[in-house]
This record gives sequence, C-alpha cells and structure tokens, in this order.
Amino acid sequence: MRLLVFGETGQVARELARRAPVTALGRDAADLSDPEACAAAILTSDAEGVINAAAYTAVDRAETEEDLATAINGAAPAAMARAAARKNIPFLHVSTDYVFDGSGGTAWKPADPTGPLGAYGRSKLAGEAGVRAAGGRHAILRTSWVFSAHGANFVHAMLRLGRERDALRVVDDQTGGPTAAGDIAAALLTMARALHGGAAGGTYHFAGAPDVTWAGFARDIFTRAGLDVAVTGIPSSDYPTPARRPANSRLDCATLEADFGIPRPDWRESLGGVLAEIADT
Repeated sequence: MRLLVFGETGQVARELARRAPVTALGRDAADLSDPEACAAAILTSDAEGVINAAAYTAVDRAETEEDLATAINGAAPAAMARAAARKNIPFLHVSTDYVFDGSGGTAWKPADPTGPLGAYGRSKLAGEAGVRAAGGRHAILRTSWVFSAHGANFVHAMLRLGRERDALRVVDDQTGGPTAAGDIAAALLTMARALHGGAAGGTYHFAGAPDVTWAGFARDIFTRAGLDVAVTGIPSSDYPTPARRPANSRLDCATLEADFGIPRPDWRESLGGVLAEIADT
C-alpha cells in the first residue's frame, strides 16, 4: 500500500518511516499553514492512503498563537481530508486527549462530549470536525502522552533533569496513558490497511496501559534508567502553565480493539525499548 505521510521529523512520522516504505512530506514539501498546498500534494500523488502525523504541538504557545494553531491543526487536516475523499482514498488523522475537559475519573469514550480547556485542544477539535465533514473514508486516532527515543517529550526531559538533580517535584493529579510513538505508528499502519480494504473507520482512542500520573511515570523512567531520583508528587496548582491541562486523560480504547484487533500496549514495555535506544545513541 502506497502511503503519503504528512510530517517527517515528528515522533510518530519518524516511527512510521521506520516501519513502512512511506513517502513522508516535511515542511519544505508541505507547509501545514497553507492548507491548499497540502491538499495539492495529495491530489498530485499516487498514494493509496494518507496519514496526517504533523501538527502544531506547542500547547502553551498556542494560547497566544491560536490562529496559527487552528490553521495547522484545523484547516490543514480538513483540506487534506477533502482531497483524500476526492481521490477516494482513506485518510487517517492523529488527534489528542486535549479535546476533552479532563473532568471525572472514568476513561473517555470516543463518543463522549468534548470540551477542550485551551487553544491547542480547540484547534485539534476543529481538525476532527473538518475531517468528518469531508465525507471520505477516514479514521481519527486520539492518543495521549506521546514519547519516543527522539524529539522533545517527557521521557527525554526526565532523563535530562534526572542526571542533573537527585530530587524532583512532578505533577501527581493528572492521569493518563503514556503512549510510545512506535506503538501509535504500528496502530496507524494496521488501520490504514484495513481502511484500504474497506473498513468503515470513525473516531478511536489509543493509549498505553496502565493509566498513571506524571509523577508515577517519572518514577518508572528513573527506575528503568538506573537513576536515583526522589520524586515528590505535587498538585497542578504548584506548577502553573499558560494552558490548562486535563486532569483526567484516561482513554477508553475498547472500540479500537473491537474494530481493528489492536489492544492497548503496555507502556512500561515500550519504555524499556525507548530507553535502550536512547542509551545506544
């Protein structure tokens, strides 16, 4: 299956390229702030499916750059989806737990009401709406807390800080499922092949198990990396940020397994592989 991937240096895009012979478009070939250029890249390609793994991900900066975030996360995927629908090929789009308001303590289901807390979440929700409105075969995959051996992510941040300090204070009242970019890429490839074969698609959730707080995730990173760092859990109010984060980012992934046979991966196993890869670099 010939796959066109938007994103070249991002965590998921890089993992897609490691797992399949995809054509990956970076910013020089497809500027997501120019939605029609993205659509043109699809219309002039021989792709049999499209995956959008690119996004504006600066959550805090989005509070002052909402127009740009919405162009990249909202208008661009909508234009891509329309182009894919015109060519009658499946379109897969990566979204986020930030479309929810983070209330409650149960896992969010794909059909649950959305309510983003900030500009980033609103921009991603706009992208979802645009993809659905395009009317083509599509799958929206919401995921959370992405990490890998490359790029800026929580694992790299904790390793850096853990080498510099023997104690850290980490937020302990936000709960979610850390998800390895490699696991997301593998899921997207499985879904792309299924949609190419006639699967219906829709909106799905995919996150690592078990659910954990950021502080709990940090402790596991340090233990597996052999770093002696004392982690003290703190409330989000002790670590203010321009954008509010959802307290409850648990995602119910049952429909993804039912429709595509993709179970929730154990993030602890994936973390072990990521740490080994980092150690080898």
